[in-house]
Amino acid sequence: MFTKCEIKDQPAQTMMSIRMRTSVTELPNVLGKAFGDVAMAIGEQGQQPIGPPFVAYYNMDMQDLDIEVGFPVTKKLQARGNVKPGDIPAGKVATCIYTGPYGDGMKEAYEALTKLVEEKKQVPTGVAYEIYFNSPMDTPPEKLRTQIVFPLKST
Repeated sequence: MFTKCEIKDQPAQTMMSIRMRTSVTELPNVLGKAFGDVAMAIGEQGQQPIGPPFVAYYNMDMQDLDIEVGFPVTKKLQARGNVKPGDIPAGKVATCIYTGPYGDGMKEAYEALTKLVEEKKQVPTGVAYEIYFNSPMDTPPEKLRTQIVFPLKST
């Protein structure tokens, strides 16, 4: 189930993240460690994430995913090992909130966002963000909430 898709302006967001490659089968193991490493790098600098964790998907090759795993922060922090500072750029995005288990169930929300982008004659950048509002560690799969975001090219 997902909320109505919309196109809106998104401000830039400072972040700390790790960029890596992995397969979809390894994703659950990789994400837990990566989120922990990023949170630790933020905490070592006396800061805390200011929002929920995210994963940016730079491709959809399920055997060789190019992903960035991170948290938004209030200000640019120092790199710590493979955890680097950066920014999620400002701009127009297509977005919706999906409620339900990760995986195949999200396909409908992705398809609806793709349809909206096409109808509005927008062009996606090719990156997809998933922002996770709760954790599968303590939330039943049917209640997981994920914001899906497609950044759009400037026209």
